[in-house]
Amino acid sequence: QLQASGGGLVQPGGSLRLSCAVSGFTLDDYAIGWFRQAPGKGRRGVSCINPSFGTTYYADSVKGRFTISTDDAKNTVYLQMNSLKSEDTAVYYCGAARMHRISTSSWSIGYEYDYWGQGTLVTVSS
Repeated sequence: QLQASGGGLVQPGGSLRLSCAVSGFTLDDYAIGWFRQAPGKGRRGVSCINPSFGTTYYADSVKGRFTISTDDAKNTVYLQMNSLKSEDTAVYYCGAARMHRISTSSWSIGYEYDYWGQGTLVTVSS
């Protein structure tokens, strides 16, 4: 089970940290990805971390602004979002995929993920 939280309303240029709490399995076997869905658009990959391999992936649109990390003790994955823009407004979802299925070419493909949490809304507006 995945539980996403941390969304809210923030002004452009501000920061938010999203959390994805994982229960029922550990981060040893799964990669965790963050996706987002803006109004009227499809779900797009934002970032992914594969803890067992020590690899991280980012969409070009968020590179240098977002950072994904894990807290193994809490079995939680974080997405630190800085320098937020209005185009970052979306519902953010976290998903879990078997670690061997995730690579540079597959991390942003939604059907590679087996489990999904509920979304958390991020609104960037002045």
